[in-house]
Amino acid sequence: MSQTATVSSKLSNTASTVGAIQSFAPLAGRLLIAPLFLLSGISKLSAPAATIGMIASSGLPLAPLGFAAAILVEVIGSIALIVGYRTRLVAAVMALFTLATALAFHANLADQNQFFHFFKNISIVGGLLQIVAFGAGRFSLDARTH
Repeated sequence: MSQTATVSSKLSNTASTVGAIQSFAPLAGRLLIAPLFLLSGISKLSAPAATIGMIASSGLPLAPLGFAAAILVEVIGSIALIVGYRTRLVAAVMALFTLATALAFHANLADQNQFFHFFKNISIVGGLLQIVAFGAGRFSLDARTH
């Protein structure tokens, strides 16, 4: 095999690998980030009074409305994220929700536990913004509409 053919073959294999990563990475990212929200939403549904009480105790107004919004974002949003439906919009809403929860519930940075949770939420926002920027990828309902 000539040197040109060898280089061409290596470039083809590299392009194939990159293509596979670009196809599967968005799906993997969605599948890895969504359960955090889904499990949190299910947890809230199993104890609505406690969740509404926690929201109210933080000083936020309209705790029952906040509860409903959290369920909508966490449960419905995570399902939409998993299947890749309106993914950029859903990820943007989830990013704003996650930022708001960081500011509302984890802003006491003098408390080491709250400090950790605040920056965990900020990191999650970063992951969601990657989804906003790059979309759902090939394996999604969004890809079927194009």
